[in-house]
Amino acid sequence: MTFLLGGARSGKSSLAVRLAASSDRAVTIIVTAEARDDEMAERIARHREARPAGWTTIEAPLGLVDAVASVPSEDAAVLDCLSIWVSNAIEAGASEDSIVEEARDTATSLAVRAAPSIVVSNEVGLGIVPVNALARRYRDVIGRVNAVAAEAATESFFVVAGRALPLQEPTLA
Repeated sequence: MTFLLGGARSGKSSLAVRLAASSDRAVTIIVTAEARDDEMAERIARHREARPAGWTTIEAPLGLVDAVASVPSEDAAVLDCLSIWVSNAIEAGASEDSIVEEARDTATSLAVRAAPSIVVSNEVGLGIVPVNALARRYRDVIGRVNAVAAEAATESFFVVAGRALPLQEPTLA
């Protein structure tokens, strides 16, 4: 599994599309966003237009484990993105521990697939401490979810300005 982490509009989704397209396989993309307003509908439309024709799309604002299980085993899989899924789960009333556990199960399922899997998420913990409890909770949960995804991944990248920087476990000499 390849994990792509970065800020908003950093090029993560574009990189995920390029990686999946280069796999020479059919591709199934699991998307978590819902068009709840005009601006989000426009973002979703831009993402759809950027994907090659013929890709299968699974809309899964919740229930990632089931969505991953429905991806054909020979298809490359793209999950875009964990950060919106976390906000959906929080809004639905899920506990922090249940969100992290589902993220762990999802990452494990993607990591053991024979076909390539690519997971996209936002890094939101690099800024100031949010002023309200909900925003702090979101920041903390997505931080834990991202750590779970990175742990399961065979390779992880921090995407900045369309460039991917490899993330690796430090070694002590």
